[in-house]
Amino acid sequence: MSTYFPKAGEIARKWYVVDAEGQTLGRLASQVARILMGKENPRYTPFLDTGDHVIVVNAEKVKTSGMKAEQKVYQHYTGYPGGLRTEEFKKRAARRPEKIIEDAVRRMLPKNKLAAHMLSKLNVYKGEKHPHQAQKPVDWKLEARA
Repeated sequence: MSTYFPKAGEIARKWYVVDAEGQTLGRLASQVARILMGKENPRYTPFLDTGDHVIVVNAEKVKTSGMKAEQKVYQHYTGYPGGLRTEEFKKRAARRPEKIIEDAVRRMLPKNKLAAHMLSKLNVYKGEKHPHQAQKPVDWKLEARA
C-alpha cells in the first residue's frame, strides 16, 4: 500500500480570524504559523502547502513579555556599504504594527520555497475591520498556556 498524498484539488482551505488583542507576540506567531503550514489539519504533508488562510486583527494591541518593548531591535542590510538599518520595536509598533506580526510569523515558517506560498495566506490588519467577510472566516481561539 502506498502513502496517501493530497492532490491540489482536494485541499479545501478555510479562513480563520485571530484576534491579537492582549496576546503575547511569540505565542501568537507560533500558533498562526502552525495554521499556515497546515499542522492543524489531518492531511498535513511537510512538502505540500496544505495550510489555511489566517486574518490577524488588532495588530497594534499585541504585547511582549519582559523588557522586549524597550530592548528589541529589528535590523536589515540594504546591500550597500554602511547599509545596516536598525529600528526599535516601539518605533516599528507605532509606524507599522502589522509588520511586527508578519516578521514573527515569517521567521517561524520553514526556510524553503513553500514559505512564500504560506506567507501569502497571512493577512494582518491594524484595527478590528478586515475586507474578507465574503470568505466567511471563522474565529480561531488561541490556546491559553499556563
